[in-house]
Amino acid sequence: MSFSIEVKTEITRLENTNLESITILSAYFRQNAYIDNELIRIHTENAAICRYLFKIIKDLYGITSKIIVRKNFNFKKSMAYIMEIREKKDYILKDLSLINDDGYFINIPKEYIIDDEELEKAYLRGLFLASGSINNPKTSRYHLEFLIDDMEFSEFVNDLLNKYDLNSRVIKRKTGFMVYIKEAEKISDFLRLIKAYNAVLYYEDIRVYREQKNNINRLNNCEQANVEKVINTGLRQIEDINLISNMIGLDAIDEKLAVVAQYRLKYPESSLSELSEIMSHELGKKITKSCLNHRLRKIKEKADQMRG
Repeated sequence: MSFSIEVKTEITRLENTNLESITILSAYFRQNAYIDNELIRIHTENAAICRYLFKIIKDLYGITSKIIVRKNFNFKKSMAYIMEIREKKDYILKDLSLINDDGYFINIPKEYIIDDEELEKAYLRGLFLASGSINNPKTSRYHLEFLIDDMEFSEFVNDLLNKYDLNSRVIKRKTGFMVYIKEAEKISDFLRLIKAYNAVLYYEDIRVYREQKNNINRLNNCEQANVEKVINTGLRQIEDINLISNMIGLDAIDEKLAVVAQYRLKYPESSLSELSEIMSHELGKKITKSCLNHRLRKIKEKADQMRG
């Protein structure tokens, strides 16, 4: 079972007020209903959604919808559930703010459908049930999307999401528009908004684990880079010291520089901090990292002169 299906199944277990049920149906039918002069037809592959819609329609309108179960005509092994509503068709569509009194389609629902925050959240639940999908945070990148057929309605959905600071965006697709959210925290906020609390807990567990793992990897990479930098710097310094030693001998340079050169040859993989501690301990006087760095620069300048 995909994560999207798990979230949708959890939503279908929620209890709703009558107003919330009307709002959910309005969003779902707007996105996922075929309507003609005789009937309203709903198609879904999720049995839980089919049962959910069947119960809402029966409770609200006293109608027993006809349900047809078929095998999918593709390589999937899932079943297709088709719900047909013929009774009170126009009454239901008007009640859901999908047609006006003249029978014409309404693209954006009337205000009473999303009259307060609870109804807005219910509308988003209905939208997600109809056309939403969300990637499993364990197996892929963070991504939540709604596929929408109309630009005006996609902007309406985008504005509704961003009313709750979810940073959603709209992008044009070949077959319509996609409203999407990419940020992990915002996707978690959306799940909390539609009251999919079990999904929120799962999502947050995976998100926190992945972030900790990424932080550890970044620290390891940073540490590895620092180790490589120390080694490469030491190798270059040893190369300079060997050049001076071979050409004129270390006895020919300043005594303090010669001492540093000998310790660098003795401890080629030590960082400046480590070399500073070693020399301070063995020589019995404080040799700072800054002092070492200065003397090693002098050695490099001497080697560069000899190369020139």
